[in-house]
Amino acid sequence: MSLTRRTLATTAAALMALPAFAAPTFAGPSRKPLVIAHRGASGERPEHTLMAYRLAIAEGADFIEPDCVVSKDGHLVVRHENEIGGTTDVASHPEFAARKTEKVIDGQKIAGWFTEDFTLAELKTLRARERLPQLRPASAAFDGKEPIVTYQEVADLAKAESRRLGRPIGTYPEMKHPTYFASLGMPLEPRFVDALKTNGLNSAAAPVFVQCFEVEPLKRFRELGGRSRRIMLVERSSTNVDVRSAVGVKAIAAFAEGIGPEWPLVVPTDGGVLGSATDLVKDAHASGLAVHPWTVRAENVFLPKTLWRGTNPADRGDVDAVYKALFAAGVDGLFSDFPGLAAKARG
Repeated sequence: MSLTRRTLATTAAALMALPAFAAPTFAGPSRKPLVIAHRGASGERPEHTLMAYRLAIAEGADFIEPDCVVSKDGHLVVRHENEIGGTTDVASHPEFAARKTEKVIDGQKIAGWFTEDFTLAELKTLRARERLPQLRPASAAFDGKEPIVTYQEVADLAKAESRRLGRPIGTYPEMKHPTYFASLGMPLEPRFVDALKTNGLNSAAAPVFVQCFEVEPLKRFRELGGRSRRIMLVERSSTNVDVRSAVGVKAIAAFAEGIGPEWPLVVPTDGGVLGSATDLVKDAHASGLAVHPWTVRAENVFLPKTLWRGTNPADRGDVDAVYKALFAAGVDGLFSDFPGLAAKARG
């Protein structure tokens, strides 16, 4: 989950788990909020790579987040978008030049290369690269070192690291563009259910949350036998759900176990300063819902102006102020591109 492609581009320009573990729906008064590694430690390594996930785990993340799309032969592959021109070296592969095309995804016309036009074997010949190289040159230094991975590989990593470290590492997969993929006859929901069953994660006690920006796929996931906890993702501009009223929040409890709001829905900002927390967390908890806001990024360009340190948009600002404001608001976890900084701020 994240800002839309257009919004992010504009902004940037100016498991199988340990059997005894049951991840809490709420952090609870005696538990720490969860640190959820957004696409791995994606502020420091190319997103959705095993190196990004490994670093996130080493930095203290409780969950690692894979966004899932579909390959031509039906595999759940891990990319933020099904368009892969911005996050892989596909453009440098002459054998795939003819596959560049233009499609309409969720109402937006996009040109590039798309996962559904490649088999998994073909996708495995590509290498990942940093999405925001001008903002994150240190991460871009790792371009070309890692392949595209599948959800199964991420689940296997979480299982292996859980055993190695003696602490549970969960996965937090997102169904990306489910309506679009359903229109191609490649629905995500049954693939998610099958993947979670295969990995022993299809229960409310398992260390997994299934997230989506769309309401109906979360409902279908349950209808098809999915038993893992569901998170309704919400942008500030969302019109399909209402998180600004107690009544609207309560309605979400009919088809989800938690809410993943864009973080300013919890702690507002006018772009200059942080405001006082809204009632979202209180209303969600009253309705039995967890709250996991997204996505806290450390660079100045993603922070309110009063939290900038220096004038370079790519430099790190006072991101601790955002972490601490969200934790003080009572969130049950949060997404960050810099899980090590979030874990440190959590204390």
